[in-house]
Amino acid sequence: MKIILKLIKESYIFAIQQLLVNKLRTLLSLLGITIGIFAVITVLTVVDSLHIKISESINSLGDNVLYVQKWPWEFNNDFPWWKYFQRPVPDINDMNELQNRSNGAANVVFMVSAQIPIEHEGKQMTNVSILGVSNDYDKIFSFDLSEGRYFTVNEGISGSSVIIIGHEIATNLFKNENPIGKKLKIRGVNMTVIGIFKKEGSDIFNESRDNQLLIPINQARKLVNIRSDRYNPMIIVKAKEGVSNDELRDEITGIMRSVRRLKPKSDDNFSINEITNLTKNFDGIFATLNIAGWFIGGLSLLVGGFGIANIMFVSVRERTKLIGIQKSLGAKNYFILFQFLFESIFLSLIGGVIGLLLVFGVVLIANEMIDFKIVLTIKNILTGISVSVFIGIVAGLIPAILASRLNPVEAIRTN
Repeated sequence: MKIILKLIKESYIFAIQQLLVNKLRTLLSLLGITIGIFAVITVLTVVDSLHIKISESINSLGDNVLYVQKWPWEFNNDFPWWKYFQRPVPDINDMNELQNRSNGAANVVFMVSAQIPIEHEGKQMTNVSILGVSNDYDKIFSFDLSEGRYFTVNEGISGSSVIIIGHEIATNLFKNENPIGKKLKIRGVNMTVIGIFKKEGSDIFNESRDNQLLIPINQARKLVNIRSDRYNPMIIVKAKEGVSNDELRDEITGIMRSVRRLKPKSDDNFSINEITNLTKNFDGIFATLNIAGWFIGGLSLLVGGFGIANIMFVSVRERTKLIGIQKSLGAKNYFILFQFLFESIFLSLIGGVIGLLLVFGVVLIANEMIDFKIVLTIKNILTGISVSVFIGIVAGLIPAILASRLNPVEAIRTN
């Protein structure tokens, strides 16, 4: 153990001496490692941050939730749009049948969405998303209300003129007054505000409850045609605990085919979508971006590796006599080998650490300038360090082997 610590200490000293004695040559050689680590870790950091943000946004849709819709979420070059175009949209009857027949569903919700201008005392907002939902919506999707309450069962069934509004709507239309109990007008219908969503901010898809309204589905059908494809009607089904999505999918398929009276050989005239359809597509994109990052940074790392190898060859030549003296005093081949190998690793690590510090600086600046949180994870830091160590080993291995095999007598005689 003492020998290893001594080796590490001496190698560290020699590495520092290389920096101090041959500043320009060493720094130029380390520049490739620095740029390579910076490029690779920057790409990995941005991709991981995007992945985290998108995963959070997707997971908010529910990982044990299935969406019964007219259109599938997966598209490709052979997408038969004409076939899907002829499908009927899901309706309230489909939802009721699923509620009554399904054994694996914990909750079933019907939902439509629309963009309709809203008014309050002469003030208007147009870029507002209105969701018409059935009662169990709050049991499938989690959200917080800063004030007020959710719909009661009676309000949902009767289609009462009640509404829950987003934080941005409350701020823009009601200013300093409390919106609870106040009226909003949608297509001439006065709606009473009973709740306000807690401020959330936008997700990666620029979606947010801050600019959203929630109304009972039986009220929504008075404002829009909920059987129109224009308003994207869908049925959302959440699985019971212990029921897998595959089991629930099979059950929903059987019920929907029965409700729509499809013949055994007929294709389904509905789609059952789930979050994994989205995550698979994004995983492929992220994998491509990671490969691109490694390719771009790999070129610099390759140049940096050759630079460090060159330093080590020069170092062996300059210290040939010293190696001979060490061997004559009893230094073993492995001692010389590890001495130069550790020196190469230290040099590579210095370049890698500088690259990581640059990434850290860029992350701090970016988080101050843009509304998107970028995180330099421990995993990526360890990746940068590991890559630096690997390059140090590869670049220094041959020079270290050559140094360890020098004849001590001939080495001492070297001028």
